[in-house]
This record gives sequence, structure tokens and C-alpha cells, in this order.
Amino acid sequence: MEDLSLHIIDIVENSVRAEATKISLDIETSIQENLLKIKLTDNGRGMDEEEIKLCDDPFFTTKKCGSTGLGISLLKQSAMEAEGSFKIESEKGRGTTISVSFRYDHIDRKPLGDIAKTFYILIAAFPFVDFFFSYKKGELSFEIDTAEMKKVLEDVPINAPDVLKTLKYYISRGIKSVEKG
Repeated sequence: MEDLSLHIIDIVENSVRAEATKISLDIETSIQENLLKIKLTDNGRGMDEEEIKLCDDPFFTTKKCGSTGLGISLLKQSAMEAEGSFKIESEKGRGTTISVSFRYDHIDRKPLGDIAKTFYILIAAFPFVDFFFSYKKGELSFEIDTAEMKKVLEDVPINAPDVLKTLKYYISRGIKSVEKG
């Protein structure tokens, strides 16, 4: 995968397949620590100890279609190539948390990609999931909670075209304001 946003989409798709209804995505850039951190938490089915041990094996998958499980193993490989770390915590019936970090200035760190577009795509594709998104750089941060937005929207679907257009603009502006400082 050419950028980290594609890894995020893959992991969220795993969460949705695991019947997650709430997914939290936290992205933090710490220039002071020289780290880029990504943490994804869901309330899906979770995994037992055996599945956790096998989940970064590219030939292990829980998908019924028989394809390979490259997503997690490629994300872990990307983190290791950039002198980062990878951790997965999960409990059967309670969900999963994947925490990954990358040395920010490492030459092999993949670019983050278009996170605003990524989050917009996830909201459009999975309107039944409540997403919480946090983007932080230093002391500045941007957050969005689709569960709160759905309350405000009442009967209007969060994936209605006009709502998505507004969300795309709002997310892009929020991330840009954090980036610019």
C-alpha cells in the first residue's frame, strides 16, 4: 500500500466485518517525540489469543472468501521499516485496538495520505457505524463524532449527498487548521 490512509481503510473494513458499530481513529503527530501515531479501536467481535498471534501472518484470515490477510501484516511491516512499533490488543466479544507508530522523519515512513478524504469515504461507505476521529499535532487538535452528528441530523442520513459534501469540507478544514498551526 502506497500510503497509510489505505492501511486505515483496510483495518476499518476488518472492524466492520467483525460487526463493529463504534470505531475510533486517533492520529497524532509529535514532532517533539519524532513520532507519527495511529490508534484504531473498535467494539467488534474481538479476537482470542490464538487469533491475535496469527493476525499478522499474511496467510491467516477470518474472511470466508478465502483471501489472504495482508492488511495487518503490511501495516506492521510498514511500522517496522520506519523504526516504529505495532501493538494489537483484543478480547473476544469486546473489540480490538491496533496501535502503530512510525519514526516521523524516517526515510521509509510512508506518507499519511489524504486523511480527510479517507474519513469522508469511511462515513459514506459505513453510515451505520459511529465514528470518532481525532487528529492531533502538538497542542492543536481536530475531532469529529458521527454519533453526535447523527443526533443533530435526526432523520437525515449521514450519507446524504449534501451532508457528505458539508462533512468533506468540514473535515478538510479541520485537518488543514491543525497542520498549519
